[in-house]
Amino acid sequence: MPTNKRSKFRGSRTCGGGTHKNRRGAGNRGGRGRAGINAHHFVRWYKEMGGPVFGKDGFCNQTAVDVTTIDVGALDQIVPSLLAQGIAKKEGDAIVINTADMGIEKVLGSGKVTQKINVSAAAFSEIAKAKIEKMGGKAQVVE
Repeated sequence: MPTNKRSKFRGSRTCGGGTHKNRRGAGNRGGRGRAGINAHHFVRWYKEMGGPVFGKDGFCNQTAVDVTTIDVGALDQIVPSLLAQGIAKKEGDAIVINTADMGIEKVLGSGKVTQKINVSAAAFSEIAKAKIEKMGGKAQVVE
């Protein structure tokens, strides 16, 4: 007496699949590859990918370099906490900040500058430099 379905159907021509015409081609599995993914391969793509994905999207630049940035407005707002932590120093009426101490490479120009700050960074955007110098501060590029 067979103990499982596999051994039960050994020796039969179709292994319980009906006539020999059944289980024949791609029609049995609903098409080849990604055919019908909006219709009948629903459960598989829903579980694996969270929805249908059609083709490729864009490209991945292998030589891209990530640059850590901060806006001058954000820098202006966190000056009190930088002074408390000892990252920034007050020299006269200006506040001196070295962005390398915070792990930041570039200063961008979004936001408002409300106080005189002297900032040292590896790079500045044109707008950031203009905003810092407009308030009487200095934007110093450090390599």
